[in-house]
Amino acid sequence: MKFIDSIEILIRGGHGGPGAVSFHRAKYVPKGGPDGGDGGHGGSVQFLATNRVSTLGKFRSKKVYAARPGDAGQKRNRSGSDGEHLVLQVPVGTVITDAETEEVIADLNLPESTVIAAHGGRGGQGNARFANSINQAPEYAQPGMPGEEKRIQLNLKLIADAGLVGLPNAGKSTLLSKVTANEAKVGAYAFTTLNPNLGVLENEDRRILMADIPGIIEGASKGAGLGLSFLRHIERVRVIIYILDLTSVDPAADLRMLRMELKHYNPELTERPGFIILNKLDEIDYDEQFASELAQALKDEMKGLAEDIVFISAKEEAGLQEFQQRLFACFPDITQAERMISLNAPESVESSE
Repeated sequence: MKFIDSIEILIRGGHGGPGAVSFHRAKYVPKGGPDGGDGGHGGSVQFLATNRVSTLGKFRSKKVYAARPGDAGQKRNRSGSDGEHLVLQVPVGTVITDAETEEVIADLNLPESTVIAAHGGRGGQGNARFANSINQAPEYAQPGMPGEEKRIQLNLKLIADAGLVGLPNAGKSTLLSKVTANEAKVGAYAFTTLNPNLGVLENEDRRILMADIPGIIEGASKGAGLGLSFLRHIERVRVIIYILDLTSVDPAADLRMLRMELKHYNPELTERPGFIILNKLDEIDYDEQFASELAQALKDEMKGLAEDIVFISAKEEAGLQEFQQRLFACFPDITQAERMISLNAPESVESSE
């Protein structure tokens, strides 16, 4: 299934039901009176963040969503039923924006969080509401009010504790598949990963949610390659792991380019905590002097944000224990994975397509 993380749709709240024009009639009541009831309120359009769906793909085939209208008022002062709310499920991490004003309506970054994005219209008042001493038999009632209509943009930003950032074919998917239960597609060619992948890394004390962000190339912040569609997924991660290819002509230049693209997209990203992994150790003749000089050059690029440089071979599973120890050390407090598990737990503990 194609991963959809950005889409525009039109939503409408339900129209309010009209009030009724009615007069009381009874065999033994010589003087009747107005008894038209009020119309029901229109239903609202709501969004619910849930882990049961992972993409926005279901919105691709249908672009207009409307809640049900309220029912009309009835005689004998009976009000019409309110329209049923329309609840649209979206993945956790969905940002809802008014497409016309660009105002953020909600950032649904917690499981089961909800927002009313378009309110239903108010039901009209029946003619019984307008009776007074001057006009004892009003022959009019209010029409129902229209519901809100909005064109909105849905953008999904993955929520993870750590993000793997690197050039295409640096080994991100392989690493994720080796240290988590994720079965990401891997291969020896660029852009193997066309969708962000998530995996949970666990030890006896912690759970860490790790994201494999599809390969970033030069110009990604301007739309080159997979472009902005996947750069947005790095915004929420707490720790950025730069994964570099040891067989590259110049790993330090690769790191410089990656950080430049992140800075162009969002300058705050380059100040976020992180560390560096040098992958494909099995494909080079390891030399301590070369390793020392390269590590120093990489630290200079990070400007004090990364003291540890971890050499690994994801393919041969070499150095992965050191990598995991370094990663767990970045999370002394509760992680996103643990938080989501807690929120989905039974109340006694605490609480797609």
